[in-house]
Amino acid sequence: MEHNISLITTLAAGFSVALVLGFLAERIKVPALVGYLVAGIIIGPGTPGFVADVHLASQLSEIGVMLLMFGVGLHFSLNDLLAVKRIAVPGAVVQMSLATILGMAIAWWWGWSWGAGLIFGLSLSCASTVVLLKALEARGVLDSMNGRIAVGWLVVEDLATVLVLVLLPPLAGVLGGSVAEVVNPQPLWVTIGKTLLQVTAFIAIMLVAGRRALPWLLWQVSRTGSRELFTLSVVTAAIGIAYGAAQLFSVSFALGAFFAGMVMRESEFSHRAAEESLPLRDAFSVLFFVSVGMLFEPSILIEQPLHVLGVVAIIIFGKSIAALAIVLVFRYPLNTALTVSASLAQIGEFSFILAGLGLSLGLLPAEGMSLVLAGALISIALNPVLFAAIEPLRRWILERSELARRLEQRIDPYAELPMSTARKYLQGQVVLVGYGRVGKRIADALEASGIPYVVAEQNRELVEDLRKKGMVAVSGNAADPAVLIQAHIADAAMLVVATPDPINVRQMADTARALNPGIEIVLRTHSEEESVMLRKDGIGTVFFGEEELAKGMTGHVLERFAPQANGQALALLHV
Repeated sequence: MEHNISLITTLAAGFSVALVLGFLAERIKVPALVGYLVAGIIIGPGTPGFVADVHLASQLSEIGVMLLMFGVGLHFSLNDLLAVKRIAVPGAVVQMSLATILGMAIAWWWGWSWGAGLIFGLSLSCASTVVLLKALEARGVLDSMNGRIAVGWLVVEDLATVLVLVLLPPLAGVLGGSVAEVVNPQPLWVTIGKTLLQVTAFIAIMLVAGRRALPWLLWQVSRTGSRELFTLSVVTAAIGIAYGAAQLFSVSFALGAFFAGMVMRESEFSHRAAEESLPLRDAFSVLFFVSVGMLFEPSILIEQPLHVLGVVAIIIFGKSIAALAIVLVFRYPLNTALTVSASLAQIGEFSFILAGLGLSLGLLPAEGMSLVLAGALISIALNPVLFAAIEPLRRWILERSELARRLEQRIDPYAELPMSTARKYLQGQVVLVGYGRVGKRIADALEASGIPYVVAEQNRELVEDLRKKGMVAVSGNAADPAVLIQAHIADAAMLVVATPDPINVRQMADTARALNPGIEIVLRTHSEEESVMLRKDGIGTVFFGEEELAKGMTGHVLERFAPQANGQALALLHV
């Protein structure tokens, strides 16, 4: 009977060992991903003792890739990317190119073929979105300007890697692949053209038909009221579209699942789809990392320690220094540069997918896969240390480097209002902090009412766009007194903080009060506890999102059913 339960054995061993090691990893403040990879090493053929079915694990990892990429597509936001496109796009392209060149150079030094070096370098160039998001969330900076730049940067890396995954199979023969399937009698340009045509056709169908069909399907299923049917429809869409894309358009499972998630994001059910499919996506993602760990040869740490150190150096130092220089060239602060550098100083899921594809096409030697895995394990384990070192390192650099101090203090062209700014924006105006979804609506209302206002926004690209439209805006974090001074807070009539920033809101209010004791302050908060504390401290008028929503909905209901009421019920809403 044993041969009939190899799937169950593999699942039981994989999940059990991953649970134990993932828990231990989290306890020592290391990402659980490290524990999953080590679990794969333990049950893999490279270590003594129990060995799981590698063939079954590879198939399970394919499902993990589909669901992992489906999740990436669900969270892919074109708007988030466009908000930081001027630094994220060129920064990611240049940084990936430099990391790839470093990987190719060290592979050439080892005597590898240039095709193997290219795959190896590309595998080292793309950081893990999963690791980054968890690191930013743990530090509460995911929604900060630094966090948005880092996420936008990785989104560009993900898109570039998806393109590489599409083009790699038809180019494998030219790059020196040894697998029979890559031998193609057709001219190279015909093969690439055919591949791009198939990909274009698939994307067009997904964007045109998929954007209509998937929301309609989810709506029909949701009308049944069955939660399990809704979850089943989401998983079916992810795996079914990925499989259909591979069979009909010769597109990789990864690309098919990514576009399935991206199209589903356009649906009003996107949040529910993400929530319902999360347990299954997490489970198979664990299996993906476990199966990747099974390919690792631990002996490489002893036999080729210098090779491993070279890989780690490229990931942690090569990529980080390149990113640091690029961000500083774009005139962003040292803190932003260090945050982006720490974000990129690791590799993860896309590196494994790329290296695995290179291995299957006969481009990358097995040694290369082990080196990529060793680099991932070490860099992910060290990533929390790098994030914790950002502020101490920033202070140390500023204390000892005159150049760093000049770079930190250099004038941002959008950090000051133009000399031509009209008088009405400098006295009696509203200072609006944040130009997101809430801030934009407030600004539109002020504009319609003819009330002058100055926008203070961290996103310098957004400030540049606002100024091109003739609006008055200043770039920077309003928690910095210099930003509010530039917005002429001393002569303003009101400060409106439209960004949910519980950490810095008190500092903004204190600065405004110190410079303008009579100013009126209006604050926004997402936390009921925080709103109570702010009101108790008398900082200003506080608006709590859920509370305001409840007032609006209750007011509408009471007005509809009791238009003749004397207003006593409505007054209770404001108590």
